[in-house]
Amino acid sequence: MTDIQKQKIKHLRSVGKSYKDIAIAMNLNESTVKTYCNRNGLTDKDISLMRSKQKNKCLYCSAEIHQVPKQKPKKFCSDKCRFAWWNKNRDLKNKKAVYTIKCRGCGKEFASYGNKKRKYCSHSCYVSARFGIKHSADDKRAI
Repeated sequence: MTDIQKQKIKHLRSVGKSYKDIAIAMNLNESTVKTYCNRNGLTDKDISLMRSKQKNKCLYCSAEIHQVPKQKPKKFCSDKCRFAWWNKNRDLKNKKAVYTIKCRGCGKEFASYGNKKRKYCSHSCYVSARFGIKHSADDKRAI
């Protein structure tokens, strides 16, 4: 296992990913990931202890965050930090809701995130299909 893989495993465990999720994301055996985590203090117990120490800090910039009692704990100090963190950590996003659909307007296949009832790849495709303008499947358009 390389140093880069070890750092990635440590990062993924610290954000709460399971051994199985990490193994799938990094194309490793689940038992390899579990053994590495157990030997290097990355078990669930160790992670919860680390989280409790970092509970009042922004995940992106580590600034102190004021937590309001009886409310959901904040993870970020601002929207700017939240957007920056998610742009940097796109691999942590749950990608189970991605559907491949064939566009009714141009016939091209496209990926729809979270909406399996979508019919068109773009607004221009919808407008052209609605008002009778036909496009070919090899038509170049920004999706």
